[in-house]
Amino acid sequence: MSGRRIAELGEFELIELITAGLGRGDQVLIGAGDDAAVLRLRGDLAVSTDTMVENVHFRRDWSSANDVGRKAVAACVADAEAMGAVGVGVVVALSVPGELEVDWFTEFAAGVREECDNAGVSLVGGDLTRAEQIVITVTVLADLAGREPLRRKGAQVGDQVAFCGRLGWAAAGLAVLTRGFRSPRAVVVAQRVPEPPYGQGVVAAQAGAHSLIDVSDGLLADLGHIAAASAVQIELDSAAFEIAEPQQAVAAALGGGNPLVYQLTGGEDHALVGTFPPGRVPSGWTVVGRVAAGPAQVLVDGAAPDFGAAGWEHFGTAR
Repeated sequence: MSGRRIAELGEFELIELITAGLGRGDQVLIGAGDDAAVLRLRGDLAVSTDTMVENVHFRRDWSSANDVGRKAVAACVADAEAMGAVGVGVVVALSVPGELEVDWFTEFAAGVREECDNAGVSLVGGDLTRAEQIVITVTVLADLAGREPLRRKGAQVGDQVAFCGRLGWAAAGLAVLTRGFRSPRAVVVAQRVPEPPYGQGVVAAQAGAHSLIDVSDGLLADLGHIAAASAVQIELDSAAFEIAEPQQAVAAALGGGNPLVYQLTGGEDHALVGTFPPGRVPSGWTVVGRVAAGPAQVLVDGAAPDFGAAGWEHFGTAR
């Protein structure tokens, strides 16, 4: 279909391209193809929605269509992970210009399928419509399977603060991409496609986590949400963070700034961070601080960090 435009193919042919041969998990009773999907859950339902807009969340000159499809699914499923839930199905609403190439659409669909497989969820439906630019909205339907949801509130004085996944890789990638570079490759790839620690939300719940959040806006910003919701002070230890060589290289190449800034203020890697009773932090998680009594704030080495913006905020300060 090289060179063909979406407007030439038509809505139903496009839907067939993305849904043909879809597999389904054992909790999916009715998948794509009817007016609604039907899922059988073992516990309460957790639902989250995430939207990506072209030139706000991704750029086609930076990311392939496959990258965009994967990123859209990963960012949404990570929110369910942060509740301690297991993703069962996702629905994808896609708005695109009629002039968009069919090849872009099919590559995007392949990326959605690939990340659904990585996350262990089924694509169970969605919507397709015309728009002036590409807008992607993904909704995840997740199963708590009898567990209580993990929330932002619940952190307790004396808890250890720990994260699982990657921090600051996507932020370092964004820094080089915005300056017209494509290396180090590892951080550029991380900016294009996140790698949430799938399955670790349940691990955190089983370990007795008191609170949990997905790091999508930046560690300081997201831990700030936990601090505010729990009415506690969170104290981070900068020495507990391991700065990867590519992050150091980016900081050095772009003026010698502190590479720790990427880990503290960068989102889009979709790590999980939470608070745990002392001695209950699961294997594979990194302890970086503690919860203390005090004003609802996040401190680094005992002081309020001076890094400018603490993270992403759509209608305020950018990264």
